[in-house]
Amino acid sequence: MAIRTPGRLAATVLTAALALSACGPGSSTSDPDSLEVAANATDRTAMDAVVAAFEQANPGIQVTVTYADTDQLQSTLRTQLSSGTGPDVFTVWPGNGNPGALQVLQPAGYLADLSSRPFAGAIPAASREVTQVEGRTYLVPANYSGIGVLYTQPALTAIGGQEPRTWDELIALCGKARANGKVLLSLGNQTPWVTQLVTYALAATTVYADDPGFAGKMAAGQVRFADSGWRVALEKYQELDRAGCFSDQPLGTSYENSLKDVAQGKAVGVVQVASSLAQIRTEAPGAELRMFALPAGDDPAKVRMPGAISAAYGVNAKSGNPDLALKFADFLGSEQGQNRYNEQGGTLPAIPSASFRADPALGVLDQHLRAGTTVPFMDQLWPNPKVQQEPFSQVQELFSGSATVPQALEALDKAYAAR
Repeated sequence: MAIRTPGRLAATVLTAALALSACGPGSSTSDPDSLEVAANATDRTAMDAVVAAFEQANPGIQVTVTYADTDQLQSTLRTQLSSGTGPDVFTVWPGNGNPGALQVLQPAGYLADLSSRPFAGAIPAASREVTQVEGRTYLVPANYSGIGVLYTQPALTAIGGQEPRTWDELIALCGKARANGKVLLSLGNQTPWVTQLVTYALAATTVYADDPGFAGKMAAGQVRFADSGWRVALEKYQELDRAGCFSDQPLGTSYENSLKDVAQGKAVGVVQVASSLAQIRTEAPGAELRMFALPAGDDPAKVRMPGAISAAYGVNAKSGNPDLALKFADFLGSEQGQNRYNEQGGTLPAIPSASFRADPALGVLDQHLRAGTTVPFMDQLWPNPKVQQEPFSQVQELFSGSATVPQALEALDKAYAAR
């Protein structure tokens, strides 16, 4: 899962396809002191911090990073790798579920085996399912992120509200926000990948609170989207819209503008991945940011929160500079690299560090992680990239009125079966 970046990154994103096609002398580079990295635009703040620390620790080394939005990165990267012009190190999505994911790239021979690297043995057991293939490690997990409501405390205070713990409290809070000239949640459904986040946040509770083994049952063909808590999640998504919880024009609001709405106080918050905290702070330096899990029922003890490895990186199996690429991977997987990445990225280290001091806004994610009430990002365990694309298009059709919840669920089940 990954996100776009606002402001000064616009030019980078718009020219990403051209830049990435030129960045890759990953397989032919002749400069032993030069490294090419391709990363998701959402991770710019975090990766820039790691690169600066790596270059400082290795004088004379130059690391060039090209950032691109999710769709651009996934499509361009696959083309580069197949033609032998890929970057030395690049974003790889954990598990399965999209064209740039581990289970898609590794069988094609694009990823170097990292099993012998120093960090590999320190990856938590719960994360190995989405970083390994047949017991071999192919990814450096960079951060542990969550999906919830990111908000500014002054905006919540201004409407006389407090963090909702139940569904009824959430709906009531939407009314309070409207009564005070704000919306509770800015929603950027113009940007396709954003469409999935509210569904994931709700399904964590409506699906997994009562059936934590749901993903395994899906894989075994024992359950379907249509006959599960996914139906409830999509219905509640629509109920939030009818209750005035979202922006007036979600399909006309981009990811970037949804964060600006929060930074400017037009919206109390936004349902997003935790790494968006850094982007909101770019728009509103010094903002007092917090996060809460999106409730989907009336029992606070059953509230679950999506939490998983979000950003991860692979080394090009055909890198022209493999020694430096592995050295960079080792640094990213080290305590120093993990701390730098997550101090700047507003997330938690994927490889736990006793020296790491978490952003106060991440307290709720840490609490759910320690309590065992997080749920993996759903797409990481889906069998093929087609499944992830369906929530994008189906939610947009739900908001445009061109699809119903049963039709959306039928499309999801059809995509899941096409493996």
